[in-house]
Amino acid sequence: MRKERNSISSKDFRRTSRNSAAWQSTRRVNPGHIANGQLRISGRVWTSGAPVTPDGEFRLLALKKTRNILAALKAASALGLLILSVGSVAANQRSSPGRLEQGPTTAAVVFGVSGVVLDPSNAAIAGAKVTLHEGSPENEPSMVTDLAGHFEFAGIMPGSYEIEVQREGFKILKNHVKVGPRSPAPLRIVLPLAELHEEVTATNSQGPLSREATENADIIRLDRQALDSLPIQDNDVVKAVTEMLGPGSGGSGGAVLIVDGVLASEVGVPASAIQEVRINQNPYSAEYSAPGKNRIEIITKNASSAYHGSLDASFRDYQLDARNAFADARPPERLSLFDGYFSGPLGKSKETTFQVSASQKQDDRQSIVYAQVPSGTLSQNFPNPQRSTYFLAGINREITKGNNLAIRYSFFNWSDKANGVGGVNLPGAASDESSSRHYFYVSDRATITPNLINEFSVRVTTSDSITRSVLQGQPRIVVLDAFVGGGGQTNYNALRNYLQLTDTLSWSHGKHLVKAGINLPELSRWSLNDRSNFDGTFQFSSLKDYLQGRPFSFMQQQGTSQLVYWQKEVGLFVQDEMRVRPGLSIAFGLRYDWQNYISNPKNFAPRLSFAFAPGKSRKVVFRGGAGIFYETTGQAAIADMLRFNGQSLRQILLSNPSYPNALTAGGVAQTLPSSIVRFAPDLRLPYNLQYSFGVETQLQKSTTFTATYVGDRAFNLFRSRDLNAPLPPLYIQRPNPDIGTLREVESEGSLTSNALKLAMRTKIGRFFNGMAQYTLSRSYDDTVGIAAFPANQYDLAGEWSRSNFDSLHFFYFYGTLNAPKRVSLGASLSVRSGQPFTLTTGTDDYGTTFANARPAGVPRNSLEGPGSTTLNLRLAKTFSLVAAKTGKGKKKGEEAGLNATVAVDAFNVLNHVNLGRPVGNLSSPFFGHSISAGPPRRLQMLIRFQF
Repeated sequence: MRKERNSISSKDFRRTSRNSAAWQSTRRVNPGHIANGQLRISGRVWTSGAPVTPDGEFRLLALKKTRNILAALKAASALGLLILSVGSVAANQRSSPGRLEQGPTTAAVVFGVSGVVLDPSNAAIAGAKVTLHEGSPENEPSMVTDLAGHFEFAGIMPGSYEIEVQREGFKILKNHVKVGPRSPAPLRIVLPLAELHEEVTATNSQGPLSREATENADIIRLDRQALDSLPIQDNDVVKAVTEMLGPGSGGSGGAVLIVDGVLASEVGVPASAIQEVRINQNPYSAEYSAPGKNRIEIITKNASSAYHGSLDASFRDYQLDARNAFADARPPERLSLFDGYFSGPLGKSKETTFQVSASQKQDDRQSIVYAQVPSGTLSQNFPNPQRSTYFLAGINREITKGNNLAIRYSFFNWSDKANGVGGVNLPGAASDESSSRHYFYVSDRATITPNLINEFSVRVTTSDSITRSVLQGQPRIVVLDAFVGGGGQTNYNALRNYLQLTDTLSWSHGKHLVKAGINLPELSRWSLNDRSNFDGTFQFSSLKDYLQGRPFSFMQQQGTSQLVYWQKEVGLFVQDEMRVRPGLSIAFGLRYDWQNYISNPKNFAPRLSFAFAPGKSRKVVFRGGAGIFYETTGQAAIADMLRFNGQSLRQILLSNPSYPNALTAGGVAQTLPSSIVRFAPDLRLPYNLQYSFGVETQLQKSTTFTATYVGDRAFNLFRSRDLNAPLPPLYIQRPNPDIGTLREVESEGSLTSNALKLAMRTKIGRFFNGMAQYTLSRSYDDTVGIAAFPANQYDLAGEWSRSNFDSLHFFYFYGTLNAPKRVSLGASLSVRSGQPFTLTTGTDDYGTTFANARPAGVPRNSLEGPGSTTLNLRLAKTFSLVAAKTGKGKKKGEEAGLNATVAVDAFNVLNHVNLGRPVGNLSSPFFGHSISAGPPRRLQMLIRFQF
């Protein structure tokens, strides 16, 4: 199904935030009417407006510029809208295309071309790109429609022209107009909806490159047609687009998910309700805490004023799949997935619309165990079924002109049986997980004045998750990198109620677009009941130690398992996007981030970006920027700090314990020290300094190439250290024997990264649309994350090394080829070089029970694992079941009726064995070998009905 989306372009203030989806298809804004002969400001030039007449004709307005303009300018400057001298006004008008020429006293007669752009329901289309073609591409004026769908070109010389109107989700429309002495009415242009199976529009329109600082050409934009045309396994859109980010794009904190302008940990809606996905949009925007390359922005569908719907059914069976490299036989896996969407007007009024969407997935997957047990190598397939259900219902309502309200409720239920099995983890370590979430979302967009818009979004969520070990009452047995047996030791219940909101105020003034607002990414009340590891865990360095009953550590939790606490995060921002002059724009902003439990409040993050296009051709644009981005601790570290205080939930940690009764010595119970977790007194939020410079060039009309250098410097990164670790050189006695591990979370880590990114996208008519990107990068750091400990707590020299995610080469391609007879081929290819891993001894050389010691002189991540190659294909054929009704002015097939699509997806079609990281533990029987691999070739069938 092709869904209308009338988002605002960011090339003018008539554009607003692109992240608010709630208003995009619900507004019904009538074009403003201005009496003939009255002057008004249109963009940044003085023009004369006229109402649109029902006959839909052009009206070419003769404008006489006299000293009245000077008087109007003075009046406007008194109001603070424009302060210019007569000389600067004349100079700007002579140097700017489309502005009116003005002599000192002589009245000059020029013409204007104006009109309004509407959708088939007569709703105004804002953000449509309107170009006036005359013959010279370098001097063709172009603009975007305002909130009322209005456009107006001034200073047009007599002659024959062609007006081209483009808007994503609609067909391109061209009209001819002759500018002469007559003055017909402005043009009334109605854009027809794009056909459901036209070419993939995965990026911005392939027109001239943007000169706006906020509109980088290397953005990845996948609309609904692209998502329907590309192979996406299990309908998991987020997983599919995450592969486009490349290694390390998420930084030390991982990728950030934004859903309808609000930070989210999950999508929360069925895949059929997703309208568009964007990656790396406006990298230095102050509206977000993360840079563009780390953001995945998802825009969901809005209810439609006409009835539209779709129903997908996907199936997969193991008999069509290849065998995993570590499985003795093909695991009997099956998948069935159903996903439906329906939208339309509610009642007779098109001002109120509704949408309903639901999906249900039954995934009978299998985990592959590959372990070394005392009896030998064990290779086994083990059932790991998953079930999930999504439901969404929403209503959109146009309250008044320019004021649109969207209300949505969604529900998510998920279960995972026998989770945690696979690799060296035996079936006894399995746990069953279940989770349910309820979401309530409200969005309101209000036009306060023509130059002032407020967008508000809030989401309230309640989440309840339960994890239970299948095998209860038995300690967990861990033989490092050989096998994990015994009980799973995971018994956890988390109830979370949280609120998230975003409020953005946008104001246009002259050459400026100012945005200011507040983010509330996290206002959560957590209620935890954690009885994990109450039976204890023994760790052994090798199979030999296990057979001899010599563990090197024992850990057990005791005490109060319940905890209730609040997690709070707040962000404030202000940003100004300014056009300095034609061909040069600058955007600068300031953001402030805060979270509770961190005492340092100085978290100010300035941002700056620019775009410079020399000349008038717009075929080359230089673009750069720099900004600071803060990260937060996340929930887990806060919970550990509050629980493991030595009193509430006690964590007992013993080195070289007796086995199997670790808590007794000679049959007598011991007085055992408890471990403590705390935040360092000077703990502060980590921040990344990102900077970039690149060039964008238009090779041909529909082909663009970008080359960008991106540098990253991260400071105050989180890591953990045991301040009570046994003292050197013997590493036997802890400084304070009354406590065990004293884990202090500190912000002392750092990172440096350099990357060269090349991207090319092209569109060949209606037949091909695609993008290829290559990244050459290197990244170094000295911490893996907030829960990671260094090998030696007193010597961090060997910690500075390649980042875990570091990969020298990364290549990604996606595209769609449209063949005759409505046959299409979609493809995605991902190629990545190897990532590093660490050589360890597998023994507790420093007495900390961490067993992460390395041989003398060997740094972290000194070895490199294998790379990966994955090619996915989709072959689809669309059939027309019921043709759409044709009306006056419509060609047959212009709007789709009922269509059916049959598709075959092949994932990892080359059946390339993508091995996991090799084992770096010298004490493991698998040292130097991978014990897991990515999925083999899989085939998936899809049947889709759309109307």
